[in-house]
Amino acid sequence: MDKNLRLSFEFFPPKSDNGREKLIEVRNQLSLYKPEFFSVTYGAGGSTRDNTKGIVKEFNESGFSTAPHLSFGGDTEEDVAALIEEYKNAGVNRIVALRGDMPSGMGGAHQMVYANELVAFIRERFGDHFQLEVAAYPEVHPEAESYDADIKYLKQKLDAGANSAITQYFFNPDAYFYFVDQCQAAGITQPIYPGIMPVTNYTKLARFSDSCGAEIPRWIRKKLQSYGDDVFSIKSFGIDLITDLCEMLIDNGAPGLHFYTMNQIEPTATILSNLGVKPE
Repeated sequence: MDKNLRLSFEFFPPKSDNGREKLIEVRNQLSLYKPEFFSVTYGAGGSTRDNTKGIVKEFNESGFSTAPHLSFGGDTEEDVAALIEEYKNAGVNRIVALRGDMPSGMGGAHQMVYANELVAFIRERFGDHFQLEVAAYPEVHPEAESYDADIKYLKQKLDAGANSAITQYFFNPDAYFYFVDQCQAAGITQPIYPGIMPVTNYTKLARFSDSCGAEIPRWIRKKLQSYGDDVFSIKSFGIDLITDLCEMLIDNGAPGLHFYTMNQIEPTATILSNLGVKPE
Protein backbone atom coordinates (compact mmCIF):
# COMPACT_ATOMS: atom_id res chain seq x y z
CA MET A 1 0.00 0.00 0.00
CA ASP A 2 1.22 3.50 -0.89
CA LYS A 3 2.77 5.20 2.15
CA ASN A 4 1.03 8.45 1.17
CA LEU A 5 -2.40 6.89 1.73
CA ARG A 6 -4.06 8.19 4.88
CA LEU A 7 -5.22 5.65 7.45
CA SER A 8 -7.57 6.50 10.32
CA PHE A 9 -9.47 4.40 12.85
CA GLU A 10 -12.78 5.15 14.54
CA PHE A 11 -13.79 4.12 18.06
CA PHE A 12 -16.88 4.62 20.22
CA PRO A 13 -16.53 5.65 23.89
CA PRO A 14 -16.73 2.53 26.12
CA LYS A 15 -19.19 2.48 29.01
CA SER A 16 -17.15 0.42 31.49
CA ASP A 17 -13.62 0.35 32.94
CA ASN A 18 -13.07 -3.04 31.27
CA GLY A 19 -14.15 -1.59 27.93
CA ARG A 20 -11.78 1.33 28.43
CA GLU A 21 -8.82 -0.94 29.20
CA LYS A 22 -9.59 -3.08 26.17
CA LEU A 23 -9.86 0.01 23.96
CA ILE A 24 -6.43 1.21 25.11
CA GLU A 25 -4.99 -2.16 24.06
CA VAL A 26 -6.75 -1.95 20.67
CA ARG A 27 -5.46 1.61 20.21
CA ASN A 28 -1.90 0.54 21.06
CA GLN A 29 -2.03 -2.27 18.49
CA LEU A 30 -3.62 -0.15 15.75
CA SER A 31 -1.14 2.68 16.40
CA LEU A 32 1.57 0.37 15.01
CA TYR A 33 -0.01 0.89 11.56
CA LYS A 34 0.88 4.62 11.82
CA PRO A 35 -2.61 6.10 11.32
CA GLU A 36 -2.91 9.84 10.79
CA PHE A 37 -5.46 9.94 13.61
CA PHE A 38 -8.03 8.10 15.69
CA SER A 39 -11.58 9.43 16.02
CA VAL A 40 -14.12 8.96 18.82
CA THR A 41 -17.87 9.07 18.20
CA TYR A 42 -20.48 11.18 19.95
CA GLY A 43 -23.95 9.93 20.88
CA ALA A 44 -27.25 11.48 19.78
CA GLY A 45 -27.61 14.95 21.25
CA GLY A 46 -24.17 14.69 22.84
CA SER A 47 -25.31 11.79 25.07
CA THR A 48 -21.76 10.39 25.34
CA ARG A 49 -20.05 13.80 25.44
CA ASP A 50 -18.16 13.34 28.72
CA ASN A 51 -17.06 9.83 27.75
CA THR A 52 -15.97 11.07 24.32
CA LYS A 53 -14.09 14.01 25.84
CA GLY A 54 -12.36 11.81 28.41
CA ILE A 55 -11.14 9.30 25.82
CA VAL A 56 -10.02 12.00 23.34
CA LYS A 57 -8.05 13.96 25.96
CA GLU A 58 -6.49 10.83 27.44
CA PHE A 59 -5.43 9.48 24.03
CA ASN A 60 -4.11 12.86 22.90
CA GLU A 61 -2.11 13.33 26.10
CA SER A 62 -0.62 9.86 25.51
CA GLY A 63 0.74 11.07 22.17
CA PHE A 64 -1.96 9.73 19.84
CA SER A 65 -3.60 12.28 17.52
CA THR A 66 -7.30 11.85 18.31
CA ALA A 67 -10.29 13.69 16.87
CA PRO A 68 -13.60 14.03 18.70
CA HIS A 69 -16.84 13.78 16.78
CA LEU A 70 -18.82 16.91 17.55
CA SER A 71 -22.33 18.22 16.90
CA PHE A 72 -24.50 20.93 18.39
CA GLY A 73 -27.35 18.70 19.46
CA GLY A 74 -29.18 20.58 22.21
CA ASP A 75 -26.18 22.62 23.37
CA THR A 76 -25.86 26.40 23.24
CA GLU A 77 -23.17 28.13 21.21
CA GLU A 78 -21.41 29.03 24.46
CA ASP A 79 -21.36 25.38 25.63
CA VAL A 80 -19.99 24.18 22.32
CA ALA A 81 -17.37 26.96 22.19
CA ALA A 82 -16.25 26.08 25.75
CA LEU A 83 -15.94 22.40 24.80
CA ILE A 84 -13.92 23.23 21.68
CA GLU A 85 -11.70 25.56 23.72
CA GLU A 86 -11.11 22.71 26.16
CA TYR A 87 -10.09 20.45 23.27
CA LYS A 88 -7.78 23.12 21.89
CA ASN A 89 -6.10 23.58 25.28
CA ALA A 90 -5.64 19.80 25.50
CA GLY A 91 -3.67 19.84 22.22
CA VAL A 92 -6.44 18.45 20.00
CA ASN A 93 -6.05 19.74 16.43
CA ARG A 94 -8.70 17.81 14.51
CA ILE A 95 -12.51 17.59 14.80
CA VAL A 96 -15.10 15.52 12.95
CA ALA A 97 -17.94 18.06 12.58
CA LEU A 98 -21.41 16.53 12.21
CA ARG A 99 -25.02 17.60 12.13
CA GLY A 100 -25.78 15.01 14.76
CA ASP A 101 -29.20 13.96 16.01
CA MET A 102 -31.30 16.14 18.27
CA PRO A 103 -31.80 14.66 21.74
CA SER A 104 -35.32 13.38 22.31
CA GLY A 105 -37.69 15.86 23.91
CA MET A 106 -36.18 18.93 22.22
CA GLY A 107 -39.44 19.52 20.34
CA GLY A 108 -39.42 22.34 17.83
CA ALA A 109 -36.80 24.47 19.57
CA HIS A 110 -34.52 25.97 16.94
CA GLN A 111 -30.92 24.88 17.33
CA MET A 112 -27.95 25.46 15.05
CA VAL A 113 -27.52 21.82 14.19
CA TYR A 114 -26.39 21.69 10.55
CA ALA A 115 -22.79 20.65 10.01
CA ASN A 116 -21.99 23.53 7.63
CA GLU A 117 -23.04 25.94 10.40
CA LEU A 118 -20.88 24.08 12.92
CA VAL A 119 -17.90 24.23 10.53
CA ALA A 120 -18.42 27.98 10.00
CA PHE A 121 -18.78 28.47 13.77
CA ILE A 122 -15.47 26.68 14.48
CA ARG A 123 -13.65 28.62 11.74
CA GLU A 124 -15.05 31.92 13.01
CA ARG A 125 -14.07 31.25 16.64
CA PHE A 126 -10.87 29.23 16.23
CA GLY A 127 -9.47 30.14 12.81
CA ASP A 128 -7.39 27.41 11.21
CA HIS A 129 -6.37 25.67 14.45
CA PHE A 130 -8.40 22.55 13.66
CA GLN A 131 -8.34 20.19 10.70
CA LEU A 132 -12.07 19.69 10.11
CA GLU A 133 -13.56 16.47 8.76
CA VAL A 134 -17.21 16.19 7.68
CA ALA A 135 -19.46 13.28 6.67
CA ALA A 136 -20.29 12.27 3.09
CA TYR A 137 -22.83 9.77 1.77
CA PRO A 138 -22.01 7.96 -1.51
CA GLU A 139 -25.37 6.18 -1.35
CA VAL A 140 -27.25 9.34 -0.26
CA HIS A 141 -28.16 10.41 3.27
CA PRO A 142 -31.47 8.78 4.33
CA GLU A 143 -33.06 12.24 4.81
CA ALA A 144 -31.69 13.86 1.65
CA GLU A 145 -34.17 15.37 -0.82
CA SER A 146 -32.19 14.00 -3.76
CA TYR A 147 -28.76 12.79 -4.86
CA ASP A 148 -27.81 16.25 -6.18
CA ALA A 149 -29.12 18.00 -3.06
CA ASP A 150 -26.90 15.75 -0.92
CA ILE A 151 -23.81 16.74 -2.95
CA LYS A 152 -24.81 20.39 -2.73
CA TYR A 153 -25.01 20.08 1.04
CA LEU A 154 -21.58 18.42 1.19
CA LYS A 155 -20.18 21.32 -0.86
CA GLN A 156 -21.69 23.79 1.63
CA LYS A 157 -19.84 22.02 4.47
CA LEU A 158 -16.56 22.08 2.57
CA ASP A 159 -17.05 25.68 1.40
CA ALA A 160 -17.66 26.66 5.03
CA GLY A 161 -14.09 25.58 5.80
CA ALA A 162 -13.92 21.78 6.18
CA ASN A 163 -10.66 20.23 4.95
CA SER A 164 -11.95 16.83 3.87
CA ALA A 165 -14.82 14.35 4.12
CA ILE A 166 -15.17 10.80 5.40
CA THR A 167 -17.90 8.65 3.86
CA GLN A 168 -20.52 6.44 5.38
CA TYR A 169 -19.43 2.84 4.80
CA PHE A 170 -20.49 1.08 1.59
CA PHE A 171 -19.88 -2.24 -0.13
CA ASN A 172 -20.28 -1.16 -3.75
CA PRO A 173 -17.10 0.61 -4.95
CA ASP A 174 -18.92 2.00 -8.00
CA ALA A 175 -21.12 4.04 -5.64
CA TYR A 176 -17.99 5.69 -4.22
CA PHE A 177 -16.29 6.38 -7.55
CA TYR A 178 -19.44 7.77 -9.14
CA PHE A 179 -20.00 9.95 -6.06
CA VAL A 180 -16.44 11.32 -6.21
CA ASP A 181 -16.87 12.08 -9.93
CA GLN A 182 -20.13 13.91 -9.26
CA CYS A 183 -18.55 15.86 -6.38
CA GLN A 184 -15.68 16.95 -8.60
CA ALA A 185 -18.16 17.99 -11.31
CA ALA A 186 -19.92 20.11 -8.65
CA GLY A 187 -16.64 21.92 -7.90
CA ILE A 188 -15.53 19.98 -4.81
CA THR A 189 -11.74 19.71 -4.69
CA GLN A 190 -11.17 18.44 -1.14
CA PRO A 191 -10.34 14.74 -0.62
CA ILE A 192 -13.16 12.30 0.17
CA TYR A 193 -11.96 9.35 2.26
CA PRO A 194 -13.92 6.09 2.04
CA GLY A 195 -15.30 4.70 5.29
CA ILE A 196 -14.67 0.96 5.68
CA MET A 197 -16.86 -1.34 7.79
CA PRO A 198 -15.38 -4.80 8.48
CA VAL A 199 -17.99 -7.59 8.45
CA THR A 200 -18.25 -9.73 11.59
CA ASN A 201 -21.96 -10.15 12.38
CA TYR A 202 -24.58 -10.23 9.63
CA THR A 203 -27.65 -9.56 11.79
CA LYS A 204 -26.19 -6.43 13.40
CA LEU A 205 -24.76 -5.21 10.10
CA ALA A 206 -28.11 -5.62 8.30
CA ARG A 207 -30.01 -3.80 11.04
CA PHE A 208 -27.54 -0.92 11.18
CA SER A 209 -27.26 -0.65 7.39
CA ASP A 210 -31.04 -0.45 6.99
CA SER A 211 -31.20 2.44 9.46
CA CYS A 212 -28.31 4.48 8.06
CA GLY A 213 -28.94 4.00 4.35
CA ALA A 214 -25.87 1.85 3.56
CA GLU A 215 -26.74 -0.66 0.83
CA ILE A 216 -25.73 -4.29 1.27
CA PRO A 217 -25.81 -5.73 -2.26
CA ARG A 218 -28.20 -8.66 -2.60
CA TRP A 219 -25.48 -11.17 -3.43
CA ILE A 220 -23.61 -10.25 -0.24
CA ARG A 221 -26.80 -10.54 1.86
CA LYS A 222 -27.54 -13.96 0.36
CA LYS A 223 -23.98 -15.16 0.91
CA LEU A 224 -23.93 -14.01 4.55
CA GLN A 225 -27.41 -15.46 5.20
CA SER A 226 -26.25 -18.82 3.84
CA TYR A 227 -23.68 -19.14 6.65
CA GLY A 228 -26.34 -19.03 9.37
CA ASP A 229 -24.57 -19.06 12.77
CA ASP A 230 -21.20 -20.11 11.31
CA VAL A 231 -19.20 -17.19 12.73
CA PHE A 232 -15.89 -18.39 11.27
CA SER A 233 -17.28 -18.48 7.70
CA ILE A 234 -18.94 -15.06 8.10
CA LYS A 235 -15.67 -13.50 9.30
CA SER A 236 -13.59 -15.27 6.65
CA PHE A 237 -15.91 -14.16 3.84
CA GLY A 238 -16.02 -10.65 5.35
CA ILE A 239 -12.24 -10.36 5.40
CA ASP A 240 -11.95 -11.39 1.73
CA LEU A 241 -14.83 -9.09 0.75
CA ILE A 242 -13.44 -6.00 2.49
CA THR A 243 -9.85 -6.69 1.41
CA ASP A 244 -11.03 -6.79 -2.23
CA LEU A 245 -13.05 -3.59 -1.71
CA CYS A 246 -10.05 -1.77 -0.22
CA GLU A 247 -7.74 -2.96 -2.99
CA MET A 248 -10.18 -1.72 -5.63
CA LEU A 249 -10.51 1.65 -3.88
CA ILE A 250 -6.75 2.12 -3.55
CA ASP A 251 -5.97 0.93 -7.09
CA ASN A 252 -8.45 3.46 -8.47
CA GLY A 253 -7.23 6.49 -6.58
CA ALA A 254 -8.92 6.64 -3.17
CA PRO A 255 -6.75 8.93 -0.98
CA GLY A 256 -6.90 6.69 2.09
CA LEU A 257 -9.09 4.47 4.28
CA HIS A 258 -11.10 5.22 7.45
CA PHE A 259 -11.94 2.03 9.38
CA TYR A 260 -15.02 1.73 11.59
CA THR A 261 -13.29 -0.64 14.04
CA MET A 262 -16.17 -1.24 16.50
CA ASN A 263 -13.40 -1.09 19.16
CA GLN A 264 -11.89 -4.37 17.89
CA ILE A 265 -8.41 -5.06 16.55
CA GLU A 266 -9.78 -7.79 14.25
CA PRO A 267 -10.62 -8.09 11.45
CA THR A 268 -9.13 -4.64 10.69
CA ALA A 269 -5.56 -5.84 11.36
CA THR A 270 -5.95 -8.85 9.05
CA ILE A 271 -7.42 -6.70 6.27
CA LEU A 272 -4.49 -4.27 6.58
CA SER A 273 -2.03 -7.18 6.50
CA ASN A 274 -3.74 -8.47 3.33
CA LEU A 275 -3.23 -5.00 1.83
CA GLY A 276 0.49 -5.17 2.62
CA VAL A 277 0.32 -2.76 5.58
CA LYS A 278 2.48 -4.20 8.35
CA PRO A 279 2.63 -3.00 11.98
CA GLU A 280 5.90 -1.23 12.76
